[in-house]
Amino acid sequence: MTTNLDALLAALYVFIDDHVVPCRRIGRPPKLTDAELLCLAVAQVLLGFPSTRHWIRFAHTRLGHLFRYLPQQSAYNKRLNAAGPLISQVIEALARQVPTWHDDLRLIDSTPLPCVASRETVKRSELAGHAGYGFCRSHSRFFWGLRLYLVTTAEGMPVTWCLANPKLGEREVMTALLQRDHRLLRAGQVILADKGFAGKDFENFLTEQLGVHLVRPDRKGEPLRHGRLARSRQWIEAVFDTLKGQLSLEQHGARTSRGVFARTGQRLLALAAAIWHNWITEARVKRSLTAYDH
Repeated sequence: MTTNLDALLAALYVFIDDHVVPCRRIGRPPKLTDAELLCLAVAQVLLGFPSTRHWIRFAHTRLGHLFRYLPQQSAYNKRLNAAGPLISQVIEALARQVPTWHDDLRLIDSTPLPCVASRETVKRSELAGHAGYGFCRSHSRFFWGLRLYLVTTAEGMPVTWCLANPKLGEREVMTALLQRDHRLLRAGQVILADKGFAGKDFENFLTEQLGVHLVRPDRKGEPLRHGRLARSRQWIEAVFDTLKGQLSLEQHGARTSRGVFARTGQRLLALAAAIWHNWITEARVKRSLTAYDH
């Protein structure tokens, strides 16, 4: 099977249209279907266009042969911002198709998601009440925005995710996420986390309520359990690096809570679609985006 962007978009369109999108609604069908909208959104981040204005202009030249209709910038933004729940459904549906869905290992972690850069923008942002100030340990800097909490398979396929105020505790948010989506886990699985998820209550929740086992690096002064796990912890860090470096996660450009949710999901969907298609085409590196970024 051919491995390029056109092949990925064609396969993704068929999958979404056949397995995820609900039956056609009564009335005049839209010029751009939901399946086409999500394929267009995936292509936008894979080709590296954070700006919607630049993207729509480029899409007419690069993707005109794949789409019978391409919307204007405002219509595209409205449709995409409203597609957050559908994006989450497609991500879960794709995750269930890859072989590692049945593996016993899941990775969890969180990462900062900055939303604005200036104090004046913070004052007038529509995200007030949702976002807040937090500290990014990896870059030793404060930011204003949200935190992305992510559960993935070993190769980085997103399983479930959420956004939360950075002032909330990591363990509390992850507990709520796993409670909501407990059906995506099964008894006996191993959850690989970092030291930030160390806590008796969180570990008891995973063990007693979900039947899964928490594996994390040992904290300083703690009895030896699992060691440092440095190499294994790099797996989830590599996923975040792909999202931020190649899929422009921090350049989402959204200014509303619904927009941030949809634009974050757009990046996760692009990653999920690439991994899914790499499994289909038997690519050696499942998280590689090289075949789809041009």
